[in-house]
Amino acid sequence: MRVLIFHGYLLAGTGSNVYNACLSRALARLGHEVHLFCQERHPERLPFVGAAGDWDDGELCVRALAGPRAEGASLCTVYRPDIGGLLPVYVLDPYEGLEAKTFAECTEAEVAAYLDANVAAVSEVVERVCPDIALANHVMMSPTILTRALGGRTPYAVKIHGSALEYTLKPNRERFLPYAREGLARARTVLVGSRHTAESLWATLGGACGASIEQRTRLGPPGVDVEQFAPRATPDAESARSALPRAVRAIWPAGETVAFVGKLIPGKGIDLPIVAWPLVLERRPRAKLLVVGFGSWRESLEELCRLLGRGELERIESVARAHVLAFLRGLHGSERERYLDAAHGLAERIEFVGRLDHEELAKVLPACEALVVPSTFPESFGMVAAEAAACGVLPVSAAHSGLVEVSEILAAKLPRQAAAWLSFALDDNAVPAIAEHVSAWLEADPELKQQTRAALVSVARERWSWEGVARGVLAAAGRELDTVRRTDGWRVNEIGVERAHGTRA
Repeated sequence: MRVLIFHGYLLAGTGSNVYNACLSRALARLGHEVHLFCQERHPERLPFVGAAGDWDDGELCVRALAGPRAEGASLCTVYRPDIGGLLPVYVLDPYEGLEAKTFAECTEAEVAAYLDANVAAVSEVVERVCPDIALANHVMMSPTILTRALGGRTPYAVKIHGSALEYTLKPNRERFLPYAREGLARARTVLVGSRHTAESLWATLGGACGASIEQRTRLGPPGVDVEQFAPRATPDAESARSALPRAVRAIWPAGETVAFVGKLIPGKGIDLPIVAWPLVLERRPRAKLLVVGFGSWRESLEELCRLLGRGELERIESVARAHVLAFLRGLHGSERERYLDAAHGLAERIEFVGRLDHEELAKVLPACEALVVPSTFPESFGMVAAEAAACGVLPVSAAHSGLVEVSEILAAKLPRQAAAWLSFALDDNAVPAIAEHVSAWLEADPELKQQTRAALVSVARERWSWEGVARGVLAAAGRELDTVRRTDGWRVNEIGVERAHGTRA
C-alpha cells in the first residue's frame, strides 16, 4: 500500500516528530511504501529513510541516500517542500535553516504562503505516486494542506497531537477554527491519544465539523519502540555508564537516578520535582534528578536550583507558580529547617543534560530508577511514561489528561503498592506527593521492584508496539471502518487500548 504522510516539522526531538519517524519506519517494515513530508534537514541521518526529495533547485529532485540503511528503507521517501524560509509553529523552538514563528504571530499572508507552498508540493507528489491512503498530523494546518492537495481522491485520517490543539487552536479559536473545520470535514477518521484529547477537541470545535466528528473519532495513541526502549542487563555499574551518551556519561551519578524528559517550558511542570528534590534527599541522600530537555525556561530553572541551594525561599516565592508557592508557604519551624538543610546539596544532585536524541534517550532511561512526568498542561498521551515503562522504569505522572490514562492502564497490572506510586494529584500537595512517591519507590523491597518492573515491560509491549500503531493507522485512514468496533459510545481501534466513558472497556 502507498501511504502519504504530512507532518511538516522535524523527525526527532518532540513527541509528534518522534511519532512520525517511528510510524514511517514501522509502515516500511510492514512492507508499505511511505511518502513523508517534513522539514527535516538531514534525512541521511535516519537509517529508515531510503530516499529524499526537495525543491531546492526549483523543481522536485529525488535522490537515493548513501550509507547503511535499515530494513524497509527503500520503501520510505522523505520530501522537504520549499516554504520560503518561514516555518509557522505551535511552540517556539529553533529550526536549522528556517525562521520559526508561532502561527498566532504570523500574518494572514504568511499563513497563506505556507499553505500554498505545501499544497503545491504535496499535489505534485500525489500526481507521481497516486497514494492509496494518507495521514495528516495536528488539528491544523496539515489537514487543510491534505484536503486541498488530495481533492477528495485519497482517503485520509488526521492524528491529533496536543500542541496544535492546546497552544494554537484553543487560544485563537476565532482565527484558526475555519482552517481546522476545512481540514477535518473530509477526514475519514480522527485519531486521538486519549479520551481527554477527544473531549477537548470536540469542545473546541463546538459542532463546527458537525456531530459526525464524534462518530469519526478513534483512539490511536502513539507507540513505543519496544526493541529500542527495553531493560538493559549490564554486568556492572561501569559497563552501564560506558553505554550512555557522552553528555550523560560525564556526570552520571553513582547513586539512584530519577529522570525528567521534556521541553523546559512552564507547561511541562519541571519546577515541581526540582522543588520536591530536597524532600527526596532527606530520605535518599544519593538520589539524583537528571533533567533531559531544552527550552526557554532553562535559565530560570537553574536559578531556581541556586536559590534553593542558598536557602533564599523568599526570592523564589516572588516568581513561584501556584503549587510551588503553596508548598513553600506551608513550610514552618523544624520542617522548614530540615528542608533548607537538605537543599544545601541541591546543585550536586540535579543535573541539566540538555537535549538528547531519541536513540540516546533509549540508552539513558533504562539506567534510571524512575521518571517524573509533572506536566501542568494537558497532554494528549503520556508518551515518555510509556517509553519508561517499556524500560522497566516506574513513571510517576500527574493525574490528568492523557497522562492519567496511561497510568490507569499500567496500574491494572502492577502490584497494588507500586500502582499507588504511578500518579499524583496536580494540586497544592503536588510537591510533597512527588517526593513521597519517588522516595517510596527508591526505598521499596527488591522483590516488589522486580515484580513491578516485569509488569511495566509486559504492559508496554502488549499495548504500545509501533507495528500495532501502524496497522491501526492503516485501518483508520483506509476503507476498513467497519472492522473498528464500538464500545459504549467510545470508538476503539485495533491497537487494543480501550476506554468507555472513563472506564476500562
